[in-house]
Amino acid sequence: MYKRAEYQLITERMKETRRFIQVVMGARQIGKSTVVKQVLKDLDMPYQFFSADNVPATNSAWISDCWAAVRSLKESKGWGSVILVIDEIQKIANWSEVVKKEWDDDTFHDRDIKILLLGSSRVLLEKGLSESLAGRFEEIRMSHWSYQEMKECFGFSLDQYMFYGGYPGAATLIGDEDRFSQYIQSAIIEATINKDILMDTPISKPALLRQTFELGAAYSGELLSLNKMLGSLQDAGNTVTLAGYINLLDESGLLCGLQKFSVDMARRRASIPKLQVYNNALKMVYSPLTFEQAILNRKAWGRIFVSGIGAYLVSQAFVHRFEVFYWRERDDEVDFVLRKKGSVVAIEVKSNAEKRTEGLDKFRKLFNPQAAFIVGDGGISAEDFLSMDVRKLF
Repeated sequence: MYKRAEYQLITERMKETRRFIQVVMGARQIGKSTVVKQVLKDLDMPYQFFSADNVPATNSAWISDCWAAVRSLKESKGWGSVILVIDEIQKIANWSEVVKKEWDDDTFHDRDIKILLLGSSRVLLEKGLSESLAGRFEEIRMSHWSYQEMKECFGFSLDQYMFYGGYPGAATLIGDEDRFSQYIQSAIIEATINKDILMDTPISKPALLRQTFELGAAYSGELLSLNKMLGSLQDAGNTVTLAGYINLLDESGLLCGLQKFSVDMARRRASIPKLQVYNNALKMVYSPLTFEQAILNRKAWGRIFVSGIGAYLVSQAFVHRFEVFYWRERDDEVDFVLRKKGSVVAIEVKSNAEKRTEGLDKFRKLFNPQAAFIVGDGGISAEDFLSMDVRKLF
């Protein structure tokens, strides 16, 4: 069975002396539970696995019940150390306060119970972690599958990865576009919107949130002003509502709005967003083109290609904690600008020889980035770029 890089990291953390709560976070359907189950199976250590998926949100005592069960098993079976795993923990209201109480109780009584928490809603997890568990946890962030992983595990070609994205659960369905589309819609888009966003955020217009996502996903890799979006959406309210919805979609790992790179923060915030999905499957599910038609349509493929590179970058940015922007000044444009601490890297994506690249030269003169290069035609091949360790760019 294929093992992702996080397998090694989680294994190492579980073998360490009990010091921190380990929190595995990432979007839906990227294999968080799978990798944790692989680790537990291979570790020579007793464990108990619980899922909060179907537990009522108000039942915070459920967490204490899980803990009590593990403590009593540890006692009766004479286990020295045991791992307690709780999946989808963010579903339970006030989960972080209960976890803090139980963790501190174990610490006080020298109980060697190691804790592994999993969750798909980044915003809810991070809110709980920062509110109650400061100094008690470590994050293990998981991203969407990269081209390298999809190629090794499922034999994906570069074109297939660009079109179908990187969801392992959908990889075997690409031969039937209706089934593939249905899986992305129900298991990922609907589940994320219904279970991760609407369940916990008071939203006055749920239909508008869905429309915002559909429009944003269709335009992924392109600039689209909020005012223009308002014109395309029914009953859209105002740009503040839309910006808030894009923010919620970003926090749940579906879609983000990249800001224009600028040294001046106020100008950056006022910029037109460049919409970007976290996984190209989310864009292609709204495309009228089949895989074969898209490859033959140079203009459409150019947009798919840019969005595919962008999806990889924003997913990596979540894991490795760097920022992604775009840059544009009149006719000059740079597709993606990465920044980590003081280092800036400019990337222009070129799917065919026709695209202009003067923007990269202009950006070099204005901002003197650490690196500036083309991905695609006339630069680093997309295959090489998607296989490299992005951290080495900084």
